[in-house]
Amino acid sequence: MKTIFYLLLFYSTFSFSQVYEFVKTKKNKIISHRIIVDKEYLIETQYVKEPAEFILTRGGYYKKKGKTYNVELEFNSNIENDGLKIIDLKKEKSWSKSKNEPLDLNGKWLMAGRVTKEGERRRDITRPRKTMKFLKDGYFQWIAFNTETFQFFGTGGGFYSAEKGIYTENIEFFSRNNKSVGRILPFNYEIQDSDWHHKGKSSKGKPMYEIWTRRSNLIFKKVKF
Repeated sequence: MKTIFYLLLFYSTFSFSQVYEFVKTKKNKIISHRIIVDKEYLIETQYVKEPAEFILTRGGYYKKKGKTYNVELEFNSNIENDGLKIIDLKKEKSWSKSKNEPLDLNGKWLMAGRVTKEGERRRDITRPRKTMKFLKDGYFQWIAFNTETFQFFGTGGGFYSAEKGIYTENIEFFSRNNKSVGRILPFNYEIQDSDWHHKGKSSKGKPMYEIWTRRSNLIFKKVKF
């Protein structure tokens, strides 16, 4: 009797993808909650719009039972305060579902490399230190984190457009600098095979040319014979 592991790679599909928003008041602050979810991954972010203030973000793969998402977190910006690595989120009537139409670039993407004067430089996307972008129907969020150490390095997000090779980000929250909220960042983009080539200027105004690739999921299937 032998056990063979087949490594199956598959891309996330978007038919289950949704974006929800709702607000809550805490300590006289009106906190906006945004939840981006596809058929297996969920990110919740909390922030204040006026004056701009980032509160927290957390996300990971989930299992759903009824209206409750049980999320095994890959990152939690508030880990030092709440210690949470697993959360339960119950869908409430207050959750308002986005009615935006699907846009180009929908999905989860991992930073896969950069192009410099010296040429293309790739990074190992299987390593625990990751930078991921999650785009859904005009909403985007990037997160930098480490799946082994649970370190959180930063995040930013808002809404975007992608049309005729121009990708534009409108920043609504940014963990590293609230003053970046409201900025509009245009980029040139092109899909080459499974890669997204992303060229323009960073939030600091520096030239950049990034390569992103779709995040696939690794599932080991046991087959006995």
